[in-house]
Amino acid sequence: MADKKCFNTDTGRKGEEQAAEALEAAGMDIIVRNYRSKTGEIDIIAIDGETVVFTEVKTWSAYGMEDLAYGVDIRKQRKIIKTAKFFLLENRKYSNMTIRFDVVFIHNNSINHLASAFTESV
Repeated sequence: MADKKCFNTDTGRKGEEQAAEALEAAGMDIIVRNYRSKTGEIDIIAIDGETVVFTEVKTWSAYGMEDLAYGVDIRKQRKIIKTAKFFLLENRKYSNMTIRFDVVFIHNNSINHLASAFTESV
């Protein structure tokens, strides 16, 4: 069981690295990776123009794109939103910027960036 967890952790780290590279290639500036607070974790926080982008990265090899909804369900979305609000409270210089919630889905080395995957009104 420990080996599987290690594999998942390694796979997740590799996926986050690929996602960060893709976001930077798209012109975003990454300001934080693996932001953690008492409310949760956000994989990547970046600036896209005048927008703060909170990004969840999902790296799956066993499932397809159609399974994305299971990985970022309503409960997960609410946790990300709560954590984003905590980040903005801690980092006031970003608090007046527009915010966006993206998901980067990596499947078999294919990277799919879903901008505005969900909204704060979830």
